[in-house]
Amino acid sequence: MNAAVYYGPEDLRVEERPRPSVGEGELVLRVDYASICATDLRILKGAHRKYGPGTVRVPGHEVVGTIAELGSGVGRGYRVGQRVFVAPNVGCGHCRQCERGQNNLCANYDALGITLDGAFAEFMLVPAPFVEQGNVIPFNDALDGAAVALAEPFACVLHGQQALGLGSDDVVLILGAGPIGVMHVLAARAAGARKILVSEQSPERLRTAAEAGANRAVNFREESLADVVAKETDGRGADVIIVAAGVHKAIEDSLELAAIGGRINLFAGLPAGNARIALDSNLIHYKELIVTGTTGCSTRDCRHSMELISSGKVDLGPLVSRRFGLDRAMEAFAAVREGNALKVVLELTTNKGKS
Repeated sequence: MNAAVYYGPEDLRVEERPRPSVGEGELVLRVDYASICATDLRILKGAHRKYGPGTVRVPGHEVVGTIAELGSGVGRGYRVGQRVFVAPNVGCGHCRQCERGQNNLCANYDALGITLDGAFAEFMLVPAPFVEQGNVIPFNDALDGAAVALAEPFACVLHGQQALGLGSDDVVLILGAGPIGVMHVLAARAAGARKILVSEQSPERLRTAAEAGANRAVNFREESLADVVAKETDGRGADVIIVAAGVHKAIEDSLELAAIGGRINLFAGLPAGNARIALDSNLIHYKELIVTGTTGCSTRDCRHSMELISSGKVDLGPLVSRRFGLDRAMEAFAAVREGNALKVVLELTTNKGKS
C-alpha cells in the first residue's frame, strides 16, 4: 500500500509500505478520507512531543474509512464494507480520568496518527482497545465522507462549549474564524445561542462565518470590536467568549469584552515557550468571570459529534475547501499552510485529488 510517512522535520515521504495485518479484536480500514489539521502541521514541523528524533510514523487522525478486514472476536456490530468514523484517542481505561470518561486527559493515552500509525495511508490498523472502547462509529452511507472526517475537530469544539454551558439565552463571541472558529459558530447555532458574534481579519473567513450562522461578523482591523460588542449587547458584554485563535491579545481582550458573570473558553493554545499572557485579574474578580480551558475530545464527544452530523443538525461539508490525492500529500500540507483554505482533505478512495 502507499502511505505518507514522517521521517523528520519537513520530511514526509509517500512510499510503498506493507499493508497492516489484522489481529484478534482488531480492524483494518481502507482509508477513504483523512483531513489535515494544525496538529499535523506541528508534526511535520518536528514540533510535536510524540514525534521525537528518529520517529518514523504515519500521521493522520481525522479519518473516515471502510472496514476491509475483521479480526476474530470483533463484535457483531461491525461488518466488512461498513463505513466508519474512528475517534482517534484511547486512554488506559483504568486511571481516574478514564473512569470519568475523560480519556482525552489520560496521561498514558494512545492516538492514531500521534503515537500509532494513522490515516495518511491506503489502509490503517485499528487496534483492539479502540474497538473495545467504542471508538469505531458506523455512519449512513449517504453522508459525504470528507465532511464526516471533520467529526473529530468538531467533537473538540463541542467539548469546549460543554465546559461553558452554552444555552439559548447567551450572546456568544468567537475570536477567530478559521475552521475551528466556524465550527464553533455551527455548534453555537445548534445549541440555540441567542446571538453569535465573530471577530476575524480575513474577509473570506468572515463571509464563511456569516454563512455558517453568525449574526455579526466583525473585521477587527476595520472597526472597534469593543464598540460592536457593546452595541450588540446593550452595553453588557458577551455572555460567552471562545478564543479560537492562538493570539495573546485575543485572550487578554476577552476579559474586557465579557459580561458580568461571563464564561470564557481558551480553546486555542499558544506556542510552547511563549504562552505567558498579561491578565487584569481584577476583571475576573469583580465580574465573577469563569475562565476555562479545554483540550482535545473524548470518545463520548466524538459520538455526540456524529449524532449531530448524522441527524443533519450540523453540516460540515462547506468547510471542506480542497481535496488532494495521497500522492499530492505535500501539496495538501502547503495548501493548509497558505491559510486560504478552511479544511484540506486527503481523498484516498481514488487517489485522484481535486484542488
